[in-house]
Amino acid sequence: MSEAESDSPLVVTNALLVTQDAGRRVRVGDLRVEEGRFTHVGPHAPREGASVIDGHGFAVVPGFVNTHTHVAMAPLRGIADDRDLSGFLETLFRVDARRTEPDVEAGARAGVAEMLLSGTTSFLDLYYFEDAIARAVERLGIRGFLGWAVLDPALTTQHGDPVDNAKAFIARWRGHPRVTPVVAPQGVYVCSEETWLRAKELAAHEGTFCHFHLSETRREVHEHEAKTGRRPAVWLDQIGFLGPGAVAAHAVWLTGEEIQLLGRDGVGVAHCPNSNLKLASGGVAPIVELRAAGVPVGLGTDSVASNNSLSMLREMHSAGLVQKNQRWDATVLRAQELLDLATVEGARLVGRAADLGSLEVGKRADFSLFRLDHPTLVPARAEVIVSHLAYSATEEAIDSVYVDGRPVVRHRSLVHGDWGRIRKDAESAAETLWADKGP
Repeated sequence: MSEAESDSPLVVTNALLVTQDAGRRVRVGDLRVEEGRFTHVGPHAPREGASVIDGHGFAVVPGFVNTHTHVAMAPLRGIADDRDLSGFLETLFRVDARRTEPDVEAGARAGVAEMLLSGTTSFLDLYYFEDAIARAVERLGIRGFLGWAVLDPALTTQHGDPVDNAKAFIARWRGHPRVTPVVAPQGVYVCSEETWLRAKELAAHEGTFCHFHLSETRREVHEHEAKTGRRPAVWLDQIGFLGPGAVAAHAVWLTGEEIQLLGRDGVGVAHCPNSNLKLASGGVAPIVELRAAGVPVGLGTDSVASNNSLSMLREMHSAGLVQKNQRWDATVLRAQELLDLATVEGARLVGRAADLGSLEVGKRADFSLFRLDHPTLVPARAEVIVSHLAYSATEEAIDSVYVDGRPVVRHRSLVHGDWGRIRKDAESAAETLWADKGP
């Protein structure tokens, strides 16, 4: 199918539809896509004027929404493994300070390719040089919610004022169909009260939201408490920063009071279990309590420097197992809830619950075709497909991926990019970045 043909109606027939609709129905049926949206989900889709895909032997799954990453760090995979957070950050800060826009773009293309090949169709990013990342989004066909990193001017390597840079970035990409600019204050350790409130004001003025790191480690919490007399979430609430639509990453070290604050203020949380485990954050994010308090929770991979993967399938697996083990309760965070975190709840976090995250008429046609004959999906039964996705499926089970009803991965190959070229550029960027990474 050519790019021109991909704009014509598309019908997928006789597939196992993991709808993620309000009833969480799994059914055999058809999909019809027109102008980037689902116009039919169920039996006997009209085929007039459409390209038709025989979906027999496939499960159709909504595209995953990765709610926290630093996608351009793909060339840094493995650069600071097996170190505590302070040693990890020492290396990352040294390397980050030397990055250029071209190598950020090369890294972003590699990271986007990895996400698409593992079924992620939308992601929420936090970094700088976000124009380079936006170009990778535009080129490869994914959907990006791109947060320009904001911190105090005295603490940044950016040229100019970071809040002003974020404002200019938003102006350059406002209205793009697949790029949503976001304001991203880095964290309490590099942002003053003034910077937090300027970031919030900018987001409100531009009709977007703020994405930030929160209470990832005990050290972060204790140092901020020693400095201000308040834990981070309490302090952010008291200065007037927290509010509906804001998305906090990590949120591992929270008290009951802070959990209630996040729920009351309408703040979402991006849970990043693999990154937290690998960096030995030492705690388990209180996901069950957060959800009980009404906090929207999605899943994020964080970067490949700390994960070391961008696979949302792996993230689902880990999120469920860690919560069950930590609580001595195999019934918490069930398979259906894990899939919810990766799809409909992720869409809710980025403010797009109305048009992303499920296979429903009127929503954007972002979805993946999983091969039901893949070993990790056997037995291919409707009653266990959600469990397979949460606990056993691997990326190789994904045959094709669509964004806005257009193919971005077909038969395990990128449609809008040459992996050989992307890999070569990422390796070239790594060659320079690794040269002075230090001990």
